[in-house]
Amino acid sequence: MHSYIRKVKYYETDKMGITHHSNYIRWMEEARMDFIKSLGYGMKRLESEGVMSPVVSLECKYKHPTTFDDTIKIEVKAVKYTGVRLCLSYTMINTETGTEVFTAKSSHCFIDEAKKPIAVKKHFPEFDEILKSLTEGK
Repeated sequence: MHSYIRKVKYYETDKMGITHHSNYIRWMEEARMDFIKSLGYGMKRLESEGVMSPVVSLECKYKHPTTFDDTIKIEVKAVKYTGVRLCLSYTMINTETGTEVFTAKSSHCFIDEAKKPIAVKKHFPEFDEILKSLTEGK
């Protein structure tokens, strides 16, 4: 599991002072980028070698509102990896209260510049092994 911390910005809240729902999806992306980078294969590196990883599905549940200046811990975990597709889970927790505020899952594929699916093992065998080790038995 990988943790990413961020503070709710004022501009991310609505007139009621509650974080706008669209921001949680952005935070997932921030946490995913940080997670992938922590594995040594950040998107900058992957894209420089012609590999992209778009979102193919997303499922989320809003559990408790957050407000300006709350500190949110986002736990990211690889839950399934097929060699072409990676599924991640996210749990967001308000660090001040310990309240779980949001949970989600996202699925991503790996494609080349022609938008064709690729096998990660062929392009990045070490990355393939890392992803397999994170999801073994799942």
